[in-house]
Amino acid sequence: MNDSFQIIPFKAKDGFPLNLWRYENSFRTKGPVLLVHGAGVRANIFNAPTDKNIIQALAEDGYDVWLENWRASIDLEPNEWDLDIVAKNDHPAAVEKILAETGKKELKAIIHCQGSTSFMISVAKGLVPQVTTIVSNAVSLHPVVPKWSVFKLRFLVPVVNALFDYLNPQWGLEAPSFKTKFLRKVVKWTHPEDDTMVGKFVSFTYGSGFPALWLLENLNEETKQWIQHEFAEVPLSFFKHIRDCVNIGVLRPNDRKARETYLDGNFKPKARIALFGGRQNLCFLPDSQQNTFEYLERVDPGVHKLYILENYSHLDVFFGKNSHRDVFPLMLAELNKS
Repeated sequence: MNDSFQIIPFKAKDGFPLNLWRYENSFRTKGPVLLVHGAGVRANIFNAPTDKNIIQALAEDGYDVWLENWRASIDLEPNEWDLDIVAKNDHPAAVEKILAETGKKELKAIIHCQGSTSFMISVAKGLVPQVTTIVSNAVSLHPVVPKWSVFKLRFLVPVVNALFDYLNPQWGLEAPSFKTKFLRKVVKWTHPEDDTMVGKFVSFTYGSGFPALWLLENLNEETKQWIQHEFAEVPLSFFKHIRDCVNIGVLRPNDRKARETYLDGNFKPKARIALFGGRQNLCFLPDSQQNTFEYLERVDPGVHKLYILENYSHLDVFFGKNSHRDVFPLMLAELNKS
């Protein structure tokens, strides 16, 4: 299969330069599907060196596969974003660009982590009505994190923010200053797991486990090494927004004076949503997706679906060595229902 992409630049609603990757395959029998990455990574996070990655699985099934590099992407200029900025400006523009390029009227989406939370805000605000089916991984409307992560968000983020505007797991490979070298030593002292230094830095930055975002037994060695080049800058501005959402257990605007959440008024999505969560996830606990599913069942019973994957964590859902057998068929079945 041809593993090449057409890179299509576009601008967010506020003018921020973004791009889309369109997977080049010659047998598109179905409509477009959009893949949305998480924070501090890039579109290429879905392009893992496994036997069959999610892009290839979708293409084999006939989908026209698109990947969005939104403003959290490490391929773009580092910037201080929050979920509201992204939801308002990035995802609606990406959806419109794909539909303009393809001539289609609707599309489906696979959304991950902060790509998922921000995209779900777009959905809640009615900004992406063209999206008919959504597969969400790890977290969507109800962020729930381990107790140690709650402590870090409340007490350590302000301390770190006094020293840094961004955290960068690439400091695991090369720390350019005294304070980054010191932080690298802290990570090394506190993370004894058999992972790369970048992998340890990822766990330190995003979760509470050893590691937090994948089970090492789920990765082949090539993927474990490849990950080192797929994480970079993430702004502290994001952590402050997600902290306020975690504190009340639901997505809310990034305005501490605002009392409303994005679920006020019994928000009922037009899209059908399939929620995926890893039982072993130590970045966002599986309760995140369980709580969202229970909410959806209250407002829209019998329409949506929940999958808790017993032997998976956070990102290994997509780049686990057996994901093409364990996970992708479930996602494809949900996409193919409508």
